[in-house]
Amino acid sequence: EGFELLTARDDLIRDVGAVLGGWRRGTVVRSWLLELMVHAIGADPGLDDISDWVADSGEGRWTIDEAVDNAVPVPVISAALFARFASRQESSPSMRAVAALRKQFGGHATRPAQDG
Repeated sequence: EGFELLTARDDLIRDVGAVLGGWRRGTVVRSWLLELMVHAIGADPGLDDISDWVADSGEGRWTIDEAVDNAVPVPVISAALFARFASRQESSPSMRAVAALRKQFGGHATRPAQDG
């Protein structure tokens, strides 16, 4: 999410990798995942060589199953697993339903479906 936000305004942040690299030193935003992201951006600054399809290896599913069985809330792990699933959808029926509902109850703008 942070990467996407930083890349949204190339007139503001010209070197996202440098910003993320700076966060690794001297701030409270430190993590192994941040280090991995800095490495990935260093190898492919726009992440243009990788698709947005994200696999899952099963650990998230297992963890969520255990959480349900033991009545333990794991909202971040659940959201991460479902984000992986969302990455695999070319077109999301549920998001089309949300758009249709918002148009119906609030007159919110919608976009026409793209011809595939």
